[in-house]
Amino acid sequence: MGWSELEGVANRTDFDLKQHTQFSGKALEYFDEETKQKVVPYVIEPSAGADRATLAFLVDAYREEEVRSERRVVLRFHPELAPVKIAVLPLLKKNDRIVETAKRLMLDLRRRWYSVYDDTASIGRLYRRQDEVGTPFCVTVDVQTVGDDNSPPDGKVTIRDRDSMEQVRVSMDALENVMAQLMDGKWNEVAPAASKA
Repeated sequence: MGWSELEGVANRTDFDLKQHTQFSGKALEYFDEETKQKVVPYVIEPSAGADRATLAFLVDAYREEEVRSERRVVLRFHPELAPVKIAVLPLLKKNDRIVETAKRLMLDLRRRWYSVYDDTASIGRLYRRQDEVGTPFCVTVDVQTVGDDNSPPDGKVTIRDRDSMEQVRVSMDALENVMAQLMDGKWNEVAPAASKA
């Protein structure tokens, strides 16, 4: 992007208040007890727009990487800035138990963080889509989570970190607590502990 002004700071000196005094007839000065003088204050005028700050965050967060010979576009927003905090994804969109569990989890998480449900592509494409919009964490519900005819449910989901692409399985009962720690930037503390549990 190059260089651009993010904020302008103008030192208007005492010009503005003197002009106002001249045209309003009201003195805009104060008496300084230490110096025993009347002083017209200087005005410092900062000017910063929301659009400039937004552009700065976008430019700072944007990355293009090569992963397995493919280009990966990522917005590495801090979790506090990310518009979508968590995406809940079903591994199989034709499995009713997985879809129902994923939608319920999304609604539970949405009470605290803005979360979305998405089942419109394969899991790899869903991850890439969330990387591009800057979603810090994806929660995947799979067959192990809900169980099938051959195995009982383990009640765990997979959390994927956007930046490292590392994954860890955690119990659904602990998910909100774990997500709170992850939002505080504690992946390196949470992931090893969760993988041992």
